[in-house]
Amino acid sequence: MKKALKFAGIGLGIAFVAIQFFQIDKTNLPIVQANTLEATVSVPPDVALILGRSCNDCHTNNTVYPWYANVQPFGWFLKDHIDEGKRKLNISEFSTYAAKKKVKKLEEICEQVESAEMPLPSYLWIHRDAVLKDTEKKALCDWVNVEKEKIAL
Repeated sequence: MKKALKFAGIGLGIAFVAIQFFQIDKTNLPIVQANTLEATVSVPPDVALILGRSCNDCHTNNTVYPWYANVQPFGWFLKDHIDEGKRKLNISEFSTYAAKKKVKKLEEICEQVESAEMPLPSYLWIHRDAVLKDTEKKALCDWVNVEKEKIAL
């Protein structure tokens, strides 16, 4: 039994080392200023700070990958979340959305933060500075409500 556990441990160690050779692509796409959220709607400084601190890593083409992105399988998990986040809302590509989609995405920002679905709880385990206070959630929703009315449908 001890021999089997020893071989299993060695096998797992070798597998862990082997998967480190399969790193994620951490290349960010270029940001075209004309395509950004700021090119479409007015973003006050307080809202820009909130978005920058709590949203940008997963919802822009300016992701800052933490050290643990270099450790697999954590990097794979992280990359999957980032790719999914950008598919759902990419602030760097916001002005390329149709007007109806822009309004919907703005509404979803408010819904997601009010329900504490965003930022992801798993993101907040390590990124404690990304936790949104109630006043910040209110500021985001107030901003969303003003800006979505300005978008012509």
